[in-house]
Amino acid sequence: MTPVTVVSALSLAAWLWLLFARGFFWRTDVGLPAREEPGVWPSVCVVVPARDEAVVLPASLPSLLAQDYPGRAEVFLIDDGSTDGTGELACELARRHEGLPLTVASPGEPPAGWTGKLWAVRHGITLARAREPEYLLLTDADIAHAPDSLRALVAAAGTGGFDVVSQMARLRVASGWERLVVPAFVYFFAQLYPFRWIGRRGRTAAAAGGCVLLRTGTAERARIPDAIRHAVIDDVALARAVKGSGGRVWLGLAERADSVRPYPRLRDLWRMVARSAYAQLRHNPLVLAGTVAGLALVYLVPPLAVVVGAARGETAAAVLGGAAWLVMAGTYAPMVRHYRQPPWLAPLLPFTAFLYLLMTVDSAVQHYRGRGAAWKGRTYARPDVVPDEG
Repeated sequence: MTPVTVVSALSLAAWLWLLFARGFFWRTDVGLPAREEPGVWPSVCVVVPARDEAVVLPASLPSLLAQDYPGRAEVFLIDDGSTDGTGELACELARRHEGLPLTVASPGEPPAGWTGKLWAVRHGITLARAREPEYLLLTDADIAHAPDSLRALVAAAGTGGFDVVSQMARLRVASGWERLVVPAFVYFFAQLYPFRWIGRRGRTAAAAGGCVLLRTGTAERARIPDAIRHAVIDDVALARAVKGSGGRVWLGLAERADSVRPYPRLRDLWRMVARSAYAQLRHNPLVLAGTVAGLALVYLVPPLAVVVGAARGETAAAVLGGAAWLVMAGTYAPMVRHYRQPPWLAPLLPFTAFLYLLMTVDSAVQHYRGRGAAWKGRTYARPDVVPDEG
């Protein structure tokens, strides 16, 4: 066999393994588990960290205030040093929209060793604990919830005995770049953390930071957020801390939560991915090299094999590459449908994967330039220079 044929065969073998042995990550039917409404609804405090979110708050905060929840619930919006009037706008929205009570507070600048979002979450949890809630809902400022979202989350947690119930909010897909990049973002996340594995008692743990229902007692036992104060990928760190303390975690695709944050340009999406891509690889250059090689083998080889095989008359290489490309598109098609996008986007996944490869490399470049992770106008120090404060 020629080298092109061998590499094509390896790519097809990788895709057959992903298809059958990776927790059926490509399926999009992982909705909230079966649930029954409790006789007495537990109390819930909603914590919303917000930094310069005036653009999205009018589309998101009223949905939280309007939650149809039979028990006691309250919203704490933590204005994390905003310069666009986020806190004032939140108060105005609360005056305009009747519903759950809202408290707006500010935590001040985060100390060394804390990411700003987690410092804001800590402040919100501290305020919430005075109400002695049984659950905390940690949700981002850009997430719009259906009226029964909180009700469904609490019922699912109680029925299934979960310490964390998290939903991957449906991200916005309006611009051309969003249609190309966003469904793949969720697809790749599910490939890394198969949702069906997360709900088991094994080691796989992840959550989606936009919508995390957390038992208050579990948060105290797992020392959240203090134990993960330096985490850039805070949702995955939270889930690992909960599982590490003996808790149970569930994650699935959202039925009642949507992100209203726009990413109209490629550079907006690039920043979103590059911000945490190298952190996902634990800032390890060897893991980076393996990831680049793996992405190339799995996503780039199939279309290249088809083209090269056809040009050179290597039928076996073209057939194997085509088969791998077909499996790839087939596994991506459910996510494309989930986002209500045209099916012809599925075969374009190799191009999207190439963009993600470049974003990951760029994330590493920014790390070694000493810039750390940047978000909302803040740049966080590299992990090797962040002090570990007790």
